[in-house]
Amino acid sequence: MRSLVAAALVLVVAPGLARAQDPSPFPTPQKEHEWLNQFVGEWSAESECTPVPGQPPVKGKMEEKVRPLGGFWVISEGDAEMAGVKMQVVMTIGYSPEKKKYIGTWTDSMMPHMWHYEGTLDPSGKILTLEADGPSMLNPGKTAKYRDITEFKSRDERHFTSYIQDDKGEWVKIVSSVSRRKK
Repeated sequence: MRSLVAAALVLVVAPGLARAQDPSPFPTPQKEHEWLNQFVGEWSAESECTPVPGQPPVKGKMEEKVRPLGGFWVISEGDAEMAGVKMQVVMTIGYSPEKKKYIGTWTDSMMPHMWHYEGTLDPSGKILTLEADGPSMLNPGKTAKYRDITEFKSRDERHFTSYIQDDKGEWVKIVSSVSRRKK
């Protein structure tokens, strides 16, 4: 009798166990994910920030380490200093096949806002444009649209420019930087 019960269990349960043990098809990185690998490494950046139009720019520096995560993301961690003020930053960038857009986040030690990016790569494959909404630096208490552009000039040099959209709908440059690969 036990043999019949055991045989019945094998016939009923075994096919389900076999299916449960089959590896599920996980997604694999696409060419858009692979493009992100050029961020990976250690970088040193010099920047200028003009938070108030018409005022002289403030110079800054940042040391950044960028690492891959699972072939789908890059994670950047940086230590920056501008006008004697130190801050830490963390940025993630990935690609959403569903949205057909690059996506990401930015957080830093200076504010409680998490920026959520969405953007595209230009046809040359050298310029990534990410956009986000966040607290306005021009009109405190309001929100504004931001556009961050990263251009790879070479494997070891990239330029970054950040813009805010003013009340007239014009894009005003607020930050520019040049990053050079250390490793």
